[in-house]
Formats: sequence, C-alpha cells, structure tokens
Amino acid sequence: MGFLDALLGGRGKRVKGAAPDRLFAMTTAQVTLDTGLGLQHKGATAIVFQPLETADFEGILKETEELLSAEGQDTGTALENSADEYGYRWLIFRDQDFEDLVVALNTISTQLQESGYGDRLLAAVFPFERDGRKIYFIYNFKRGAYYPFVPAKSDKARNTEEELRIKAQLARELPWEEDMARWFPLWDIPL
Repeated sequence: MGFLDALLGGRGKRVKGAAPDRLFAMTTAQVTLDTGLGLQHKGATAIVFQPLETADFEGILKETEELLSAEGQDTGTALENSADEYGYRWLIFRDQDFEDLVVALNTISTQLQESGYGDRLLAAVFPFERDGRKIYFIYNFKRGAYYPFVPAKSDKARNTEEELRIKAQLARELPWEEDMARWFPLWDIPL
C-alpha cells in the first residue's frame, strides 16, 4: 500500500467542509518560513487527487481549470496537469506570488468538495528550499492538517530529525498532524 492509498483509506477523522482557514494557514506561516527559517518557496505548489472517469467529475474539473486559467491571466499563475504512475492526477500551479498559489489550491479544492468529490482530494504540496535541499509541507485534506516531508540525500529515505525540528520551530504556525504514523512520504513529486 502506497502513500496515496493510505490517504484514501484513512477515513477515520475527516475534516468536514472545505476548511479553507487550515489551508490558508500556510500564507501566514510562509512569512516565518522565509524570515525565521530561511526557507524559500519554489514559486510552485500542487494538489493531488484521485480522478473519477465520469462525465460529471471531468466536467467540474474542466470548468474549474478553465476558471483558474482565466484567473491566471490576471494573476500570472500558470496551471499544468500531470498524472503519476498510480493514476493520480496532479494540478501544478506556478507563480512567484505565494498567496496566488494558495488561492488557486483553495479554488480547486473548494470546487471538488462542494460538488461532492471532497473524498477524492488527497494532498496539497508546498515545496520550499534551503541551501539547495528540498523541504515539502504536505496538507492532508482528509485529516485537515500539515506535516513536513524532508527527503534525505539517499534514494527513498527521509530526514525525520529535520522534519521534527521544522515542526517544533513552527509549532504555532500551522495545524499539525499529531500522529506521525500519518506523515506519509510523497516520492517523485512533480515540482
């Protein structure tokens, strides 16, 4: 069972509704990440979900992508689509304005949730970098909480010590996933 399957199976504690305040917590935390911890955002973010091959789901997704593309002409936010080897779809947003990125994530997540497809949402991914090292903040929609993911230099390994340090440094900035068993690594993030 992979990360994404575990997220789909983790239906015990759900967040009801869009919980945009939890997703938007990253906009205020970003200031601390930048000034306090020296983490620079990568000018991108992504949302990953399990698509359904139904006309309704595809129609909602197409309308939302068209809306985001139109808004992107004003904000400068570019939208890309990607599918991974497990059949999950990634919508990737690129923009140097961090708030525009969070608004785009909120738009797609709200549309899917209000249309009855909130259970298809898996995670939002916020990539940062410090001294050439990638550090990700992952928002698990099903749990309504964040956790850090720091890949180690070796293949498919993670730096748990750094993840714990980051969580401690940002203790009051984000709604954290307290159950570390649910800090699932996301490998091969297309960002």
